[in-house]
Amino acid sequence: MSLLSIVVPCYNEEETVDLFYASLTKVVDQMDLEYEVIFVNDGSKDSTLEKMLALYKAHPGVVRVIDFSRNFGKEGALLAGLRAAKGDYVTVMDADLQDPPEYIPKMFEVMEKNGNDVVGTRRVSRKGEPKIRSWFARKFYKLINRFTEVEIVDGARDFRLMKRQVVDAILSLKEYGRFSKGLFVWVGFKCEYLEYENIKRVAGETKWSFVKLLRYALDGIIEYTDMPLWIISWVGGFLTVIMLVFLLVLLVLSLLGKALSSTVLIIAVVLFMGGIILLSTGILGEYLAKTYDEVRGRPNYIIRKFYE
Repeated sequence: MSLLSIVVPCYNEEETVDLFYASLTKVVDQMDLEYEVIFVNDGSKDSTLEKMLALYKAHPGVVRVIDFSRNFGKEGALLAGLRAAKGDYVTVMDADLQDPPEYIPKMFEVMEKNGNDVVGTRRVSRKGEPKIRSWFARKFYKLINRFTEVEIVDGARDFRLMKRQVVDAILSLKEYGRFSKGLFVWVGFKCEYLEYENIKRVAGETKWSFVKLLRYALDGIIEYTDMPLWIISWVGGFLTVIMLVFLLVLLVLSLLGKALSSTVLIIAVVLFMGGIILLSTGILGEYLAKTYDEVRGRPNYIIRKFYE
């Protein structure tokens, strides 16, 4: 019998863990396969770990729990779960039931029917999300897809079914800075997406604030494209030409005897150029920081205890 590994990163999900497990097992118990559920406790500050351990004790051999020493972020939790997964097939899910478990049989059906290596999911709407957040999300996908070598599908979720070969390919990528939405696509393989309307959390509140999502989006742009460097290079070149023309005009006017009172204009130009320089330095600093993270070689996470 095939083994399905279900990886579930969690951070402060005490209200959803039991609901998720009940909903999940109701579906996979009807399928002709064995399965394991790998909960990753990403440094939760509530009773998430206790809820996980109760399930671990009640379902030995099925539930496994990875407990981090602190909060390392979803990317670290996802990586730890993928490394621990033993299955011939692996899926990643959120515990808030925004990833509907009833789609798992559909994924297997599509994979078998069309010969896919990956069957992912994507939201066709962002109903229920703040409008400003939805607007930034759409702009992010348009921006990153314009400058990257692979297409990151708008609305794509981490919730996907992958064959063992795909998971091994993802784990072979050793970079510290990981943007899984990009990694899933970068490794290639034959992929198809199932679409569904946005589903609200079953309980609790999202841990992704607007600032965290913005930081995550910037990480994705920096890690998957050199577009910001390309932009500042062209902006710098363009401004240099403009300033040269401006200085030539001032020189010509001076030679013609025109009285110029350009102090305010010059101050404005200097301040503008200073802002451009600071922005450019900040962008270069982001790339340098990413390089520094890679060179240090620190682990993506530290496991306090692995319950299996």
